[in-house]
Amino acid sequence: MPHTNSAKKRLRQNERRRASNRAMRSQMRTCLKKAREAAAKAPADAATEQVIRKACSELDKAARKGLIKKNEANRRKARLALLRNRSAK
Repeated sequence: MPHTNSAKKRLRQNERRRASNRAMRSQMRTCLKKAREAAAKAPADAATEQVIRKACSELDKAARKGLIKKNEANRRKARLALLRNRSAK
């Protein structure tokens, strides 16, 4: 357990941030899973496009907040686009 006041405060901050990061990461992963499922099973229609757009938005948000790196977000968005394009054929 921390002894100094600053260490106690840092512990409180870390707990809050960890909880927030876990919630954001979970939300991002759920959106990605839904987008992958939509792209895999249905042909490219408006609903699929909207789910993929939402997933891209979540990735951008996560990158902006430092949850994942910018290049990781771009790579995942590119892979989603590949899935969408393959299912459209």
